[in-house]
Amino acid sequence: MTSKSVWNLAKQTASNWSDLNAPHLGAALSFYTMFSMAPLLVICISIAGLVFGREAAQGQILWQIQNLVGPDGAKTIQTILQNTSSTSSGVVATVIGLVVLLFGASGVFGELRDSLNAVWGVKTPISGIAGFIRYRFFSFTLVLGIGFVLLVSLLLSAALAAAGKYFGSFLPVPEFVLQALNLLLSFLGITILFALLYKIVPDFPIAWSDVWIGAAVTSLLFSIGKLLIGLYLGKASVGSAYGAAGSLVILMVWIYYSSQIFFLGAEFTRIFSERHGSHSSASTTGAEPAHLPDRRQTTLGVRQREVA
Repeated sequence: MTSKSVWNLAKQTASNWSDLNAPHLGAALSFYTMFSMAPLLVICISIAGLVFGREAAQGQILWQIQNLVGPDGAKTIQTILQNTSSTSSGVVATVIGLVVLLFGASGVFGELRDSLNAVWGVKTPISGIAGFIRYRFFSFTLVLGIGFVLLVSLLLSAALAAAGKYFGSFLPVPEFVLQALNLLLSFLGITILFALLYKIVPDFPIAWSDVWIGAAVTSLLFSIGKLLIGLYLGKASVGSAYGAAGSLVILMVWIYYSSQIFFLGAEFTRIFSERHGSHSSASTTGAEPAHLPDRRQTTLGVRQREVA
């Protein structure tokens, strides 16, 4: 691609992101994420705990979260986990807890589905109770997949730390090399996570070739945005005006701004698919490009549903 085509791609992505009413979608996604966070973390920690042990897995995950949202946001998440682990035990409580985990963790994916469907200009179908249960089960399976990706990421980070310690005893390895490798592993893990969400969640067929490009760009934007959001939260003292709820507000602000990056990446994936990917007229596959829905025919920024 030429510099002009890259500029046009970025300009059209920003225009579509504005038309999407992303701030409204981000507010809704932040709300659902806060309520789904506890079950999501419990499931991810349980999966990682099978290898590392629960305490070690929770410590590693909290450390990763602190790198993302800062100490105040991590403190809120730690409190959520402590309150979750202090709930009553027993067969009935366990069964009820599993049901709550299933529906709670999958709630945020319902909002993600509606938002990504809005990006691609399709409506979210409803197929009755059976379809509702099937999609909840699918969402829960996606949660398990995310937990597995997290487990692999933690394993690779642990292996990298062990390798650095081993080789460092007889072959000095600069600290910045290990940090660069750790950042690369983190980038790859986030890219895989975004690729899974962009590919599986929306009700529209998207080629993996389009998804990987969009996920990599989103991961890069997310890495840059993480630094900028951290600087903003550190300088603006967002949570100071809210007293005891300040940490919770900081966490919600971080989720909100991160969701804007997520939607921007989703828009980039669509525009890239239209202009240079599998849905472009210049596609090298030789097949007729699939028709992308016109988003103007749907109502954007709201939940869009129809009976299948």
